[in-house]
Amino acid sequence: MLFLGAGLSLGFRIQKADDRSLFLPGQTTAGHYQIELRCDACHAPFGGVTNDACNKCHGAELAAVDDAHPLSKFTDPRNAGRLESIDALHCATCHREHQPEITRPMGLTQPVDYCFHCHEDIAEDRPSHAGLAFTTCATAGCHNYHDNSALYEAFILKHLDEPDVKPAAVRPARLARSSSSAPPLTAAQRDEPRVVHAEPLLVDQWEHSGHAAADVNCSACHQPPGGDPAWLGQPGHNTCAQCHDFEVEGFLAGRHGMRLAAGLSAMSPTAARLPMDPQSGHRTLSCSSCHDAHSVDTRTAAVDSCLKCHADDHAKAYVGSEHHRLWRRELNGLAPPGSGVSCATCHLPREVHRENGEQVVRVQHNQNLNLRPAEKMLRSVCLDCHGYAFALDALADPNLVQVNFRGTPAHHLETIEMVRRRQSGEKQKNP
Repeated sequence: MLFLGAGLSLGFRIQKADDRSLFLPGQTTAGHYQIELRCDACHAPFGGVTNDACNKCHGAELAAVDDAHPLSKFTDPRNAGRLESIDALHCATCHREHQPEITRPMGLTQPVDYCFHCHEDIAEDRPSHAGLAFTTCATAGCHNYHDNSALYEAFILKHLDEPDVKPAAVRPARLARSSSSAPPLTAAQRDEPRVVHAEPLLVDQWEHSGHAAADVNCSACHQPPGGDPAWLGQPGHNTCAQCHDFEVEGFLAGRHGMRLAAGLSAMSPTAARLPMDPQSGHRTLSCSSCHDAHSVDTRTAAVDSCLKCHADDHAKAYVGSEHHRLWRRELNGLAPPGSGVSCATCHLPREVHRENGEQVVRVQHNQNLNLRPAEKMLRSVCLDCHGYAFALDALADPNLVQVNFRGTPAHHLETIEMVRRRQSGEKQKNP
């Protein structure tokens, strides 16, 4: 009977599409735990975790940052000897899931001095590195295995001697998506079926929104073409993607939407590992969780929508910080557009793209794209307003990050000075 009961219990759990927790061999990393019940997202049947599975989610990002340690570097016969110490041909060599006892930040499961295997003679080429411990290679301001785009010496040289705060500290302006020259739709022109009985407040919000100004009527979202002709009470992200495909793509790639991308139920604050507001436990994450589809107020989405869920120390310290003061000044018309710093300013940064020969600004909704390693935020956010040295020191100060940058960095990294001394030495050798 005991075996029968166990078998029935196992069978019941297998039947539940979202519950394969029984098969988890150990805790999943912070980056993957949301999709841990979709085993096939990473594991090939009887084949373990392949590079293809990793590249499906991370390949485009690695290509964009010009991966410093691509696979091609180690398939080169000249580097074959390197593989005797560490198998750099497989992502899972350094990032092994379900082993929390050896897992470090960034999901790294190698010892922190793993750089030694290939770079033990670095001091011969760089005397400035003599005596430096290999456990310090990956600290903020030094090196990262994949993405060094903000730490390359040539890039640092471009930003030497910048002031802590730049005189013109503004973000790129958001651009309207609509090219319609027609006048805004009015409440009388709304096209919802009579049986729907739209609430007057929602109608008023829509009438004064960017959707009405862009000739987006009710049926465009609630009865999208090519889909189910039935009226959608709660349109999902696929509906939003009809016009906002770039934003939805980023949303699905980040922690807010990755469960939906994997075919699972939407993420809920109750399932988060970061502290969340307990009153938001009933919420689920979709486009409309942050963006009210009728009022379309991006200012609310930039701060209020974040703080209604996030309750970690960094989030709670935002209100009252210098960044928050700048944000309030912009909203009150006391400072120019783009000078305020909201949650979205840093975590959903604006990106400048070229489309059809024109420059456009898009908001990147993959909110964890520039979080790890922290230096990624330098290029996409910090350097718009701050000098390189100040921003690098700030990102490397965990206490300053925790209090949402209230104050100044406690320590100064040697990175800038190393580059400066090397440049000075080069000038002396080649006057």
